[in-house]
Amino acid sequence: MRTMSAILSVVSLSILNWQLSIAQDSPNALNDLPNPYERVFPWAQMPDGLAWAQAIGVEQGPDGNIYVFHRCFENLCVERDEPPILVFTTSGEFIRSWGEGMFTRPHGFHIDDSGNVWTTDDRAHVVYKFDSNGRLLMTLGKEGIRGDGPNIFDQPTDVYVAPDGNIFVSNGHGMGANRIMKLTSQGDFIKAWGSTGSEQGQFDIPHALEMDSQGRLFVGDRNNGRVQIFDQEGNFIEEWSQFGRPSGLAISADDMLYVADNESYGVLNPGVKKGIRVGSAKDGALHYFIEDLEATSMEAAGAEGVGVDSEGNVYGAVVRRMMLERHERL
Repeated sequence: MRTMSAILSVVSLSILNWQLSIAQDSPNALNDLPNPYERVFPWAQMPDGLAWAQAIGVEQGPDGNIYVFHRCFENLCVERDEPPILVFTTSGEFIRSWGEGMFTRPHGFHIDDSGNVWTTDDRAHVVYKFDSNGRLLMTLGKEGIRGDGPNIFDQPTDVYVAPDGNIFVSNGHGMGANRIMKLTSQGDFIKAWGSTGSEQGQFDIPHALEMDSQGRLFVGDRNNGRVQIFDQEGNFIEEWSQFGRPSGLAISADDMLYVADNESYGVLNPGVKKGIRVGSAKDGALHYFIEDLEATSMEAAGAEGVGVDSEGNVYGAVVRRMMLERHERL
Protein backbone atom coordinates (compact mmCIF):
# COMPACT_ATOMS: atom_id res chain seq x y z
CA MET A 1 0.00 0.00 0.00
CA ARG A 2 1.38 3.39 -0.99
CA THR A 3 2.11 5.96 1.69
CA MET A 4 0.53 9.40 1.46
CA SER A 5 3.90 10.99 0.65
CA ALA A 6 4.39 8.57 -2.23
CA ILE A 7 0.93 9.38 -3.59
CA LEU A 8 1.62 13.12 -3.34
CA SER A 9 4.93 12.65 -5.16
CA VAL A 10 3.17 10.87 -8.01
CA VAL A 11 0.52 13.63 -8.20
CA SER A 12 3.21 16.34 -8.21
CA LEU A 13 5.12 14.59 -10.98
CA SER A 14 1.92 14.20 -13.01
CA ILE A 15 1.19 17.93 -12.72
CA LEU A 16 4.72 18.80 -13.82
CA ASN A 17 4.52 16.44 -16.80
CA TRP A 18 1.20 18.04 -17.74
CA GLN A 19 2.78 21.51 -17.62
CA LEU A 20 5.67 20.36 -19.78
CA SER A 21 3.44 18.64 -22.32
CA ILE A 22 1.25 21.68 -22.98
CA ALA A 23 3.76 24.48 -22.45
CA GLN A 24 4.49 24.83 -26.15
CA ASP A 25 0.98 24.04 -27.40
CA SER A 26 -1.04 26.26 -25.08
CA PRO A 27 0.25 29.75 -24.22
CA ASN A 28 -2.39 29.96 -21.50
CA ALA A 29 -0.43 27.40 -19.50
CA LEU A 30 2.32 30.02 -19.17
CA ASN A 31 0.16 33.15 -19.10
CA ASP A 32 -2.75 32.27 -16.81
CA LEU A 33 -0.97 32.00 -13.48
CA PRO A 34 -1.66 33.97 -10.28
CA ASN A 35 0.33 37.14 -9.56
CA PRO A 36 0.66 37.82 -5.80
CA TYR A 37 2.88 40.87 -6.35
CA GLU A 38 2.32 44.62 -6.62
CA ARG A 39 4.50 46.49 -9.14
CA VAL A 40 6.44 49.55 -7.93
CA PHE A 41 8.21 51.46 -10.69
CA PRO A 42 10.55 53.09 -11.17
CA TRP A 43 11.94 51.90 -7.85
CA ALA A 44 14.74 53.52 -5.82
CA GLN A 45 15.81 57.14 -5.54
CA MET A 46 18.54 58.08 -7.98
CA PRO A 47 21.24 60.56 -6.92
CA ASP A 48 21.13 64.13 -8.22
CA GLY A 49 22.12 64.40 -11.86
CA LEU A 50 21.56 60.73 -12.70
CA ALA A 51 18.40 59.17 -14.12
CA TRP A 52 17.62 55.52 -14.71
CA ALA A 53 19.32 54.03 -17.75
CA GLN A 54 19.05 50.62 -19.40
CA ALA A 55 19.09 48.30 -16.38
CA ILE A 56 20.39 44.81 -17.17
CA GLY A 57 21.17 43.15 -13.81
CA VAL A 58 20.08 43.24 -10.17
CA GLU A 59 20.95 41.21 -7.07
CA GLN A 60 20.88 41.54 -3.31
CA GLY A 61 24.28 41.30 -1.65
CA PRO A 62 25.12 39.55 1.64
CA ASP A 63 25.11 43.03 3.21
CA GLY A 64 21.40 43.27 2.41
CA ASN A 65 21.83 46.05 -0.13
CA ILE A 66 20.47 45.95 -3.68
CA TYR A 67 23.12 46.13 -6.41
CA VAL A 68 22.10 47.22 -9.92
CA PHE A 69 23.97 47.02 -13.23
CA HIS A 70 22.98 49.19 -16.22
CA ARG A 71 24.12 50.01 -19.76
CA CYS A 72 24.17 53.78 -19.53
CA PHE A 73 21.80 55.66 -21.86
CA GLU A 74 22.80 54.44 -25.29
CA ASN A 75 22.85 50.65 -24.78
CA LEU A 76 26.61 51.18 -24.62
CA CYS A 77 28.83 52.89 -22.07
CA VAL A 78 31.50 54.02 -24.53
CA GLU A 79 32.27 57.70 -23.98
CA ARG A 80 29.57 57.90 -21.32
CA ASP A 81 30.18 59.16 -17.79
CA GLU A 82 27.34 57.37 -15.99
CA PRO A 83 28.43 54.83 -13.34
CA PRO A 84 27.08 51.42 -14.46
CA ILE A 85 27.01 49.90 -10.94
CA LEU A 86 24.68 51.39 -8.35
CA VAL A 87 23.97 50.33 -4.76
CA PHE A 88 20.77 51.01 -2.80
CA THR A 89 19.30 50.08 0.56
CA THR A 90 16.23 47.84 0.52
CA SER A 91 14.14 50.98 1.04
CA GLY A 92 15.56 52.46 -2.17
CA GLU A 93 18.05 54.97 -0.76
CA PHE A 94 21.15 55.49 -2.88
CA ILE A 95 24.45 54.47 -1.24
CA ARG A 96 27.27 54.47 -3.81
CA SER A 97 28.22 53.81 -7.42
CA TRP A 98 31.25 53.00 -9.57
CA GLY A 99 32.49 51.81 -12.95
CA GLU A 100 32.62 55.00 -15.01
CA GLY A 101 34.69 54.58 -18.14
CA MET A 102 35.33 50.87 -17.64
CA PHE A 103 32.66 49.19 -19.76
CA THR A 104 31.70 48.88 -23.39
CA ARG A 105 28.38 47.00 -22.97
CA PRO A 106 27.50 45.75 -19.50
CA HIS A 107 25.79 42.37 -19.52
CA GLY A 108 26.17 39.64 -16.87
CA PHE A 109 25.94 40.42 -13.13
CA HIS A 110 26.50 38.35 -9.99
CA ILE A 111 27.20 38.87 -6.27
CA ASP A 112 29.11 35.98 -4.69
CA ASP A 113 28.75 34.67 -1.14
CA SER A 114 31.56 36.94 0.07
CA GLY A 115 29.88 40.05 -1.34
CA ASN A 116 32.18 40.46 -4.32
CA VAL A 117 30.57 41.95 -7.43
CA TRP A 118 31.14 40.15 -10.74
CA THR A 119 30.30 41.59 -14.15
CA THR A 120 30.68 40.65 -17.79
CA ASP A 121 31.13 42.92 -20.78
CA ASP A 122 29.93 41.08 -23.89
CA ARG A 123 31.52 43.57 -26.30
CA ALA A 124 34.90 43.93 -24.56
CA HIS A 125 34.97 40.13 -23.84
CA VAL A 126 36.06 40.48 -20.22
CA VAL A 127 34.89 39.56 -16.72
CA TYR A 128 35.54 41.93 -13.80
CA LYS A 129 35.58 41.14 -10.09
CA PHE A 130 35.10 44.03 -7.63
CA ASP A 131 34.76 44.17 -3.89
CA SER A 132 31.49 45.60 -2.56
CA ASN A 133 32.97 49.11 -2.48
CA GLY A 134 33.99 49.05 -6.13
CA ARG A 135 37.70 48.21 -5.88
CA LEU A 136 38.77 46.16 -8.89
CA LEU A 137 40.17 42.83 -7.70
CA MET A 138 40.51 40.79 -10.89
CA THR A 139 40.13 41.01 -14.66
CA LEU A 140 39.59 37.83 -16.67
CA GLY A 141 39.92 37.63 -20.44
CA LYS A 142 41.66 40.04 -22.79
CA GLU A 143 39.91 43.31 -23.48
CA GLY A 144 38.74 43.61 -27.07
CA ILE A 145 39.92 40.12 -28.01
CA ARG A 146 37.47 37.28 -28.55
CA GLY A 147 38.09 33.62 -29.18
CA ASP A 148 37.70 30.05 -27.95
CA GLY A 149 41.02 29.77 -26.15
CA PRO A 150 41.18 28.69 -22.51
CA ASN A 151 41.81 32.23 -21.23
CA ILE A 152 39.79 34.17 -23.79
CA PHE A 153 36.05 34.77 -23.79
CA ASP A 154 33.67 35.21 -26.69
CA GLN A 155 30.78 37.54 -25.83
CA PRO A 156 30.54 36.54 -22.15
CA THR A 157 26.89 36.84 -21.20
CA ASP A 158 26.96 35.91 -17.52
CA VAL A 159 29.17 34.79 -14.64
CA TYR A 160 28.45 32.71 -11.53
CA VAL A 161 30.71 31.77 -8.62
CA ALA A 162 30.03 28.43 -6.93
CA PRO A 163 30.34 28.03 -3.14
CA ASP A 164 33.76 26.37 -3.60
CA GLY A 165 35.00 29.43 -5.50
CA ASN A 166 35.01 27.98 -9.01
CA ILE A 167 33.84 30.42 -11.66
CA PHE A 168 31.38 29.65 -14.47
CA VAL A 169 31.11 31.93 -17.50
CA SER A 170 28.57 31.60 -20.31
CA ASN A 171 29.73 32.64 -23.80
CA GLY A 172 27.91 33.52 -27.00
CA HIS A 173 25.53 36.35 -27.81
CA GLY A 174 24.40 35.80 -31.35
CA MET A 175 27.57 34.58 -33.02
CA GLY A 176 30.72 32.70 -32.18
CA ALA A 177 31.08 30.39 -29.20
CA ASN A 178 28.04 28.95 -27.42
CA ARG A 179 29.66 27.32 -24.42
CA ILE A 180 30.08 27.31 -20.66
CA MET A 181 33.57 27.74 -19.20
CA LYS A 182 34.61 26.55 -15.74
CA LEU A 183 37.58 28.31 -14.09
CA THR A 184 39.31 28.14 -10.72
CA SER A 185 38.83 30.92 -8.18
CA GLN A 186 42.00 32.47 -9.59
CA GLY A 187 40.69 32.37 -13.14
CA ASP A 188 42.66 29.38 -14.41
CA PHE A 189 40.88 27.30 -17.05
CA ILE A 190 39.45 23.94 -15.92
CA LYS A 191 37.11 22.88 -18.71
CA ALA A 192 34.39 23.98 -21.14
CA TRP A 193 31.34 22.37 -22.64
CA GLY A 194 28.70 23.13 -25.24
CA SER A 195 28.44 24.06 -28.90
CA THR A 196 25.91 25.77 -31.14
CA GLY A 197 22.68 23.82 -31.56
CA SER A 198 19.48 22.68 -29.92
CA GLU A 199 20.41 19.22 -28.65
CA GLN A 200 20.97 18.50 -24.97
CA GLY A 201 24.15 20.25 -23.87
CA GLN A 202 24.14 22.59 -26.87
CA PHE A 203 23.22 26.27 -26.72
CA ASP A 204 21.88 29.16 -28.76
CA ILE A 205 22.70 32.25 -26.68
CA PRO A 206 23.26 30.91 -23.16
CA HIS A 207 22.16 34.17 -21.58
CA ALA A 208 22.06 33.60 -17.81
CA LEU A 209 23.54 31.40 -15.08
CA GLU A 210 22.31 30.43 -11.60
CA MET A 211 22.86 27.63 -9.07
CA ASP A 212 20.44 25.93 -6.68
CA SER A 213 21.04 24.60 -3.17
CA GLN A 214 22.09 21.23 -4.61
CA GLY A 215 24.87 22.88 -6.60
CA ARG A 216 23.18 22.28 -9.94
CA LEU A 217 24.02 24.87 -12.60
CA PHE A 218 21.02 26.42 -14.40
CA VAL A 219 21.60 27.91 -17.85
CA GLY A 220 19.07 30.20 -19.52
CA ASP A 221 19.35 28.93 -23.11
CA ARG A 222 17.39 31.81 -24.57
CA ASN A 223 17.07 31.16 -28.30
CA ASN A 224 16.21 27.52 -27.60
CA GLY A 225 13.46 28.65 -25.23
CA ARG A 226 14.56 26.49 -22.31
CA VAL A 227 16.44 26.26 -19.05
CA GLN A 228 19.10 23.56 -19.11
CA ILE A 229 20.40 22.07 -15.85
CA PHE A 230 23.86 20.55 -15.40
CA ASP A 231 26.10 19.31 -12.65
CA GLN A 232 29.27 21.29 -12.11
CA GLU A 233 31.24 19.01 -14.42
CA GLY A 234 28.95 19.88 -17.33
CA ASN A 235 26.92 16.67 -17.29
CA PHE A 236 23.38 17.28 -18.55
CA ILE A 237 20.60 16.63 -16.01
CA GLU A 238 17.37 17.94 -17.54
CA GLU A 239 15.75 20.82 -19.43
CA TRP A 240 12.60 22.86 -18.84
CA SER A 241 10.67 24.80 -21.45
CA GLN A 242 7.78 25.96 -19.27
CA PHE A 243 9.47 29.24 -18.24
CA GLY A 244 9.38 30.86 -21.70
CA ARG A 245 12.47 32.39 -23.30
CA PRO A 246 14.87 32.92 -20.38
CA SER A 247 16.93 36.12 -20.38
CA GLY A 248 17.51 36.32 -16.62
CA LEU A 249 17.59 33.77 -13.79
CA ALA A 250 17.50 34.03 -10.01
CA ILE A 251 17.15 31.30 -7.40
CA SER A 252 16.26 32.18 -3.81
CA ALA A 253 17.47 30.44 -0.66
CA ASP A 254 14.31 28.30 -0.61
CA ASP A 255 14.97 27.09 -4.17
CA MET A 256 12.34 29.18 -5.91
CA LEU A 257 13.29 29.90 -9.52
CA TYR A 258 12.62 33.34 -11.04
CA VAL A 259 12.90 33.60 -14.83
CA ALA A 260 12.78 36.88 -16.74
CA ASP A 261 11.30 36.41 -20.22
CA ASN A 262 11.55 39.59 -22.29
CA GLU A 263 11.56 38.06 -25.78
CA SER A 264 8.42 35.94 -26.05
CA TYR A 265 5.29 36.74 -28.04
CA GLY A 266 5.39 37.45 -31.76
CA VAL A 267 7.28 35.04 -34.00
CA LEU A 268 9.84 34.18 -31.31
CA ASN A 269 7.34 32.45 -29.02
CA PRO A 270 3.78 32.94 -30.33
CA GLY A 271 1.12 33.76 -27.76
CA VAL A 272 3.40 33.48 -24.73
CA LYS A 273 3.41 36.79 -22.86
CA LYS A 274 6.50 38.55 -21.58
CA GLY A 275 7.13 38.77 -17.85
CA ILE A 276 8.72 37.02 -14.89
CA ARG A 277 7.73 33.42 -14.17
CA VAL A 278 8.19 31.97 -10.72
CA GLY A 279 8.38 28.27 -9.99
CA SER A 280 10.25 25.55 -8.16
CA ALA A 281 13.94 25.00 -8.88
CA LYS A 282 13.48 21.51 -7.45
CA ASP A 283 10.95 20.14 -9.93
CA GLY A 284 10.13 22.98 -12.36
CA ALA A 285 6.50 23.38 -11.28
CA LEU A 286 5.16 26.83 -12.18
CA HIS A 287 3.59 28.94 -9.44
CA TYR A 288 3.24 32.60 -10.49
CA PHE A 289 3.51 34.95 -13.45
CA ILE A 290 4.33 38.65 -13.14
CA GLU A 291 3.02 39.95 -16.46
CA ASP A 292 5.03 42.78 -17.99
CA LEU A 293 3.54 46.16 -18.87
CA GLU A 294 4.46 45.43 -22.51
CA ALA A 295 3.65 41.72 -22.40
CA THR A 296 2.41 41.57 -25.98
CA SER A 297 4.91 43.93 -27.56
CA MET A 298 6.45 42.64 -30.77
CA GLU A 299 9.82 44.02 -29.62
CA ALA A 300 12.02 42.85 -26.78
CA ALA A 301 10.50 44.37 -23.66
CA GLY A 302 10.17 43.77 -19.95
CA ALA A 303 12.74 42.64 -17.43
CA GLU A 304 15.91 41.18 -18.92
CA GLY A 305 17.56 40.77 -15.53
CA VAL A 306 15.84 39.51 -12.38
CA GLY A 307 16.68 39.38 -8.69
CA VAL A 308 14.93 38.55 -5.41
CA ASP A 309 15.62 39.81 -1.90
CA SER A 310 15.38 38.03 1.44
CA GLU A 311 11.82 39.31 1.94
CA GLY A 312 10.62 37.76 -1.31
CA ASN A 313 10.39 41.02 -3.27
CA VAL A 314 11.23 40.53 -6.94
CA TYR A 315 13.27 43.04 -8.96
CA GLY A 316 13.13 43.41 -12.72
CA ALA A 317 15.97 45.15 -14.58
CA VAL A 318 14.32 46.64 -17.66
CA VAL A 319 16.39 47.69 -20.67
CA ARG A 320 13.69 49.01 -23.01
CA ARG A 321 11.86 51.23 -20.48
CA MET A 322 15.12 52.15 -18.70
CA MET A 323 14.07 51.42 -15.13
CA LEU A 324 14.28 49.07 -12.20
CA GLU A 325 10.94 47.62 -11.13
CA ARG A 326 10.22 46.17 -7.72
CA HIS A 327 7.42 43.65 -7.29
CA GLU A 328 6.37 43.55 -3.67
CA ARG A 329 4.81 40.37 -2.29
CA LEU A 330 1.23 41.03 -1.19
